[in-house]
Amino acid sequence: MTEKEQERLTKLKEIERNIYNKEDVNYICGIDEAGRGPLAGPVVVACAIMPKDSMIEGVNDSKKISEKKREKIYEQIINEAISYSVGIIDEAKIDEINILQATKLGLTTAVKELKIKPDIILVDALTKIDTDGIPYRSIIKGDALSYSISAASIIAKVTRDRIMLGYDKVYPEYGFAKHKGYGTAMHMEAIREYGLCPIHRRSFVKNIII
Repeated sequence: MTEKEQERLTKLKEIERNIYNKEDVNYICGIDEAGRGPLAGPVVVACAIMPKDSMIEGVNDSKKISEKKREKIYEQIINEAISYSVGIIDEAKIDEINILQATKLGLTTAVKELKIKPDIILVDALTKIDTDGIPYRSIIKGDALSYSISAASIIAKVTRDRIMLGYDKVYPEYGFAKHKGYGTAMHMEAIREYGLCPIHRRSFVKNIII
């Protein structure tokens, strides 16, 4: 690991370090989601409790990492994590309760799936959430400011991407392997040509002229 990367990771862990130093805390859980914006597929929320001394090279906001690199770092994260979990909320539930509430439901689901109960949760931006009684702090742009949230963002993104790759095999005409359900020009054209498939979020595509 380069000195520059070590410095970056040390800075990324500053929030966690301050909590460990000032509070009676053993386990910090980072939480982030992937898939709030796409027109198709689920929203995935991930929890990650990483060891205090964890310093995995490349951990960052998942959007800043290439797909190939994310896959490699994902494996390192889940192998090193004290505990991790995911909550997956499908497109039908998103349409039923809206994407914000679906994301919050995914968070609660993921928290309850953790094998170890954390002392505190750090979450990217979300507020008014059910963390099963665990104290939490909402951090704006947390996936770029907290190591734990960055780790969770990678778990969420890789998990969702793999789901969408699976759907690409079922519905190959839509190109889900490439755009993962986001509203790219290619995806919009496919919707106009083939109509909607079962994993499209009806509440997201109702304004698209088919």
